[in-house]
Amino acid sequence: MRIGVLALQGDFREHLQALRGIGVDAQEVRLPRDLARVDGLIIPGGESTTIGKLLVAFDLMEDVRKRALDGFPVYGTCAGAIVLSSDVRGSGVDQPVVGVMDTTIQRNAFGRQVDSFEVDLPIAVLGEQPFHAVFIRAPVIERIGPGVNPLARLSDGTVVAVQQGNLVATAFHPELTRDGRFHRYFAELVERCL
Repeated sequence: MRIGVLALQGDFREHLQALRGIGVDAQEVRLPRDLARVDGLIIPGGESTTIGKLLVAFDLMEDVRKRALDGFPVYGTCAGAIVLSSDVRGSGVDQPVVGVMDTTIQRNAFGRQVDSFEVDLPIAVLGEQPFHAVFIRAPVIERIGPGVNPLARLSDGTVVAVQQGNLVATAFHPELTRDGRFHRYFAELVERCL
């Protein structure tokens, strides 16, 4: 099993380290030929408009969309969650998105960089121990469709992690912690999809 990390912009290096830290073969994905060599893909945090434009520029957008719709596992963190969403709000621009998750997401919903925060979240699929989540200019998942399962909520009920079959999205950055459980959860999903 090999998991790719989209390496066009954002914190892809941290995802590669996190995957390798749990013993997963990880590879940078920059071109369609790279995508063809992996069994799952992580779209990292960064700047969602830039990531979307680079997906188009490097001829990856349609490949990622088609494969995701065919059952290929994809995990988007923060900006990656925005790129996966079918409905993006607050962008101010008509940004290109993969658009395969039945979610509505609000960009920068918690405010600016200075409004970033960390919180311990109960996430049942990861076990009893709370997961320390890092939110940096994070989006909020405002609406989830009938086939989308919420995996984590803030104490006020705000949805911050979801799964729709082979697709996973988090508004936070698990790659910025030493807790490999979310990457392991995705790796197990990829393994089941092989």
